Amino acid sequence: MTVLWGRRANNKPVKEKILEAYETLAEQYNARIDHKPHNAYYDRPNTLNLIGDVKGERILDAACGPGKYAEIFLEQGAYVTGFDLSPKMVALAKARNGAQGEFFEHDLSQPLAMFEDAQFNCIVCALALHYIEDWNPVLNEFNRVLKKGGRLVISVEHPFFEYTYFKSKRYFDVEEVTATWSGFGERVKVHSFRRSLQEVIQPLVTNGFLVDALVEPKPVAEFEKLDPKHFRELNTFPTFMMVRGIKPN
Repeated sequence: MTVLWGRRANNKPVKEKILEAYETLAEQYNARIDHKPHNAYYDRPNTLNLIGDVKGERILDAACGPGKYAEIFLEQGAYVTGFDLSPKMVALAKARNGAQGEFFEHDLSQPLAMFEDAQFNCIVCALALHYIEDWNPVLNEFNRVLKKGGRLVISVEHPFFEYTYFKSKRYFDVEEVTATWSGFGERVKVHSFRRSLQEVIQPLVTNGFLVDALVEPKPVAEFEKLDPKHFRELNTFPTFMMVRGIKPN
C-alpha cells in the first residue's frame, strides 16, 4: 500500500490535518485571494505567464481552492474543470464562478478515475503539490489525462527557501513540516512536505514530462504598494517556484 499523505502524528493523518486547516481558512482565504500579495502579485502572474493563451482549451484546475484561477481561465474563454479536497473550497469555487465550469470534491492523491485518457490541453496545480508526500502517482495521472503536446504548470514553495525557513538538517529527504499561517485572519497550523530540488524535477521527468521552463519568480509592481518589506525580500531570494512540463507528441 502506497502512503501518499504521510505518517500519523498525534494519531491524526497528515491529510486530515491539512483538510482541517483549509476548512478553517476557506472563507477568509476566498475573501482575500483577489489581492493578497503573495497570491495575486507573486504566484498568479508568474504562473499565468507560463500557462499562456487558454482560449478554447480544456483546463484541469487541480486543487482549485476557491476558484480564482478558474475564474481567470473562464474569462479567457477556456472550459474549466476543478477539484479540491476541501468541501468549503469547492462550494466557494462554485459560488465564484456561477454556472460556469465544473467543480467537485476530490483528493489530489487519488486516481482521476472520472476522466478518460487525453482529456485536457492544460493542467494547473498551483501551490498544492507540497501537500503530497509522493508525487509519482499524481504526476502519472496528470500525464494520462493530458493530451499529447499539452502542458502541466505547477507552482510550489521553493526548495531552498523551505530548507532555510524550516531549519532543516536533511536537505535530501522528503520531510513533513509545519508552518503557522496568520495572513488569512485566524492563526492556523498548516502541514506540508519539504523536498529537494531534485525531488521536484525528477518525478516530472520520470512520469513522462519534458521540463521546458523553470521560473524563480519576482513579484510584480503591485506587490510593493501592499507589502514593501516582502517585496524587497522577494526581489532578493525566491519563496515560490514555477515549473512547466510538456507531454511529448
